[in-house]
Amino acid sequence: MNRHEKALEILSKGTVIPATPLVLDENKKFDAEGQKFLTEYYLEAGVGGIATAVHSTQFEIRLPEFSLFEPILKTVSETIDEYEKKTGKTIVRVAGVCGKAEQAVSEALIAKKYGYDAVLLSPGGLNDLSEDELLERTEKVAAVMPVIGFYLQKAVGGRYLSYDYWKRFCEIDNVVAVKCASFNRYSTIDVVRAAAFSSRADKITLYTGNDDNIIYDLITNYTFTENGKTVSKKFEGGLLGHWTVWTNNVVKLFERIKSNPDDPELRVLAPQITDANGVIFDAANNFVGCISGIHEILRRQGLIKHIHCLCEHEHLSDGQMEEIDRILRMYPHLTDDEFVKEYIAKKRA
Repeated sequence: MNRHEKALEILSKGTVIPATPLVLDENKKFDAEGQKFLTEYYLEAGVGGIATAVHSTQFEIRLPEFSLFEPILKTVSETIDEYEKKTGKTIVRVAGVCGKAEQAVSEALIAKKYGYDAVLLSPGGLNDLSEDELLERTEKVAAVMPVIGFYLQKAVGGRYLSYDYWKRFCEIDNVVAVKCASFNRYSTIDVVRAAAFSSRADKITLYTGNDDNIIYDLITNYTFTENGKTVSKKFEGGLLGHWTVWTNNVVKLFERIKSNPDDPELRVLAPQITDANGVIFDAANNFVGCISGIHEILRRQGLIKHIHCLCEHEHLSDGQMEEIDRILRMYPHLTDDEFVKEYIAKKRA
């Protein structure tokens, strides 16, 4: 089994995949060394995969004035290369791809060039396309690389996609997973039901992207009966922006969920994590401060130096800093501050 096959096997079983932020210097220029430092933190924290060029990395990396899509793919992949050679571990590499078919295929080819294992295919910005056209686009990208479907929430550019769409999506060869980030219980069930009744159900792994409902997604077994046939499906892993913070604690929590999903303590932690996520993602202000909130947590821990983003519309909202203070006081057990201190000390030694 080669490295790519091992990575896809890990992906199929479910793992922790943070959707990484973009590291910028004081002049809002790409900080390759800072990106490597942050990526190494995730690897040392015990993740099974890393996703980049996704929403948390800022879609604007593709704009001509920044042209950061290829540089960040290269930096993250080379950092994983070094880690794999040093440890013998295999890390799943996921690259986000966007745009209409031509752009998405072009981005998938770049991801393939840098050794990525799958692409997370975003529907963002394509509300003018029909579901049939989105499926045709998926087929074209899947001819290049394994595809992870993406149900993107409306607040950050997504749209409603029907049960029929997801049922047909799951039938496409080389679709290997679906990330559901609709932040909606009704549409989440649509995705799970579609995957469960698909003829390729055993080839589709579900990943939660519902940062507002992480634990319940991972401990719930969805069962459906239709025409005398009963099927079950569950979320096996997470590909989440929220998992870019406190990541060593996330890995430990994921292992707890996998070993004992009926642990009553998980139901105590679930709303605490949702509360913390609501603050970090700035849900109260329609997610304006989502990426900046992630940056602020990482800055406080010493993992990045600056919280600014490529575009001015991404910023902390009024009162968000104070709310971050609150969740850190209320939920210190959710953080991995001690692990981060040890990581930084080791890197400086």
